[in-house]
Amino acid sequence: MQGLKRRIVYITFYELIAIVAATAGLALLSGSEVGHAGVAAIAASAVAVVWNFVFNSLFERWEARQAQKGRGFWRRVAHAVAFEAGLVVTLVPLFAWWLEISLWQAFVLDLGLIVFFLIYTFFFNLAFDKIFGLPASAQQSPVLT
Repeated sequence: MQGLKRRIVYITFYELIAIVAATAGLALLSGSEVGHAGVAAIAASAVAVVWNFVFNSLFERWEARQAQKGRGFWRRVAHAVAFEAGLVVTLVPLFAWWLEISLWQAFVLDLGLIVFFLIYTFFFNLAFDKIFGLPASAQQSPVLT
């Protein structure tokens, strides 16, 4: 599976799992009710969907230009860290406002979620690539003789 179809399937599965996990985490870490935390999780998911599409498009464009193909450990780590860093910039103010906590408290709360999502993103990508195969950008070019 390649291209737009791959991105849509990826984003759909990633975000459905993320909404459930984030709702539980936000409720637990902020002391909010599950319904209130769920709204924040859904809003965060909407932000993440847009970022996911943009980030993965840019990452795959970069990846296609690399001499070494495939997705080794360090490339997967870099992917997960860069993706999560982009989310911190928008989600910390969102959480502070919606959950009525300080930016510092939202940042600390987000750190807990970041640790979870770094691990989740790494293993989700690993599983997704095993199930659906690598994108064209990470595949070896056939050797012509």
